[in-house]
Amino acid sequence: MSQNNADHLRTRLKQARKAMPVADRQRASLLMRARLFTWLATTQTACEQSGQHSPNIVAGFWPLADEPDLVALYRQWHDNGVVVALPVMRKHEQSLEFHRWQPDAEMVSAGFGVLEPSPNEPLTPDVVLVPTLGFTPNADRLGYGKGFYDRTLAELTKNRHRPRTIGVAWDNANLLDLDPDYQPADHDHPLDAIITPTTWYPKAPGWRDTSLG
Repeated sequence: MSQNNADHLRTRLKQARKAMPVADRQRASLLMRARLFTWLATTQTACEQSGQHSPNIVAGFWPLADEPDLVALYRQWHDNGVVVALPVMRKHEQSLEFHRWQPDAEMVSAGFGVLEPSPNEPLTPDVVLVPTLGFTPNADRLGYGKGFYDRTLAELTKNRHRPRTIGVAWDNANLLDLDPDYQPADHDHPLDAIITPTTWYPKAPGWRDTSLG
């Protein structure tokens, strides 16, 4: 896929989500929060019953304007003993670290209009929720073009850690609806699943130990 075509798709996707009524975005965010809460709780129970490592560190993201808002879910997870982390940009390496977040955490302004916690305790997540501008039903992701998540997920894999990766997207962000011939770029890191307000693509992820050893 050419860079010009990717930029064109990003523009169309941003326009589509900006056109969503605020009430629709709020309702859709609520549906995604409920779906993710149920998925993690069910997964943790299944892991405990089978003696597997249970995922308990979840890396989320602080929403930009027009993105799905999962902050209420982070508070709910925190209250239920789940460790929540948020990304902190490492500008020189152009990848991300994930630092512990709590409901009373002070958020600071970083580049690109992003809010992030003050660096405090870097964590290695079991699950990474990835902000997703566009997606395919095979869980390919189109991001904002900066490459932070592609580099970060590749770095985690290189370090022999394989978190479950879930793209978080609106229903109107299906790239094949905009370009039936869309193909991801070679550097695009595939995700395990995409969650939207109405469904999972290609399906809700199962679980396995994240170790690559």
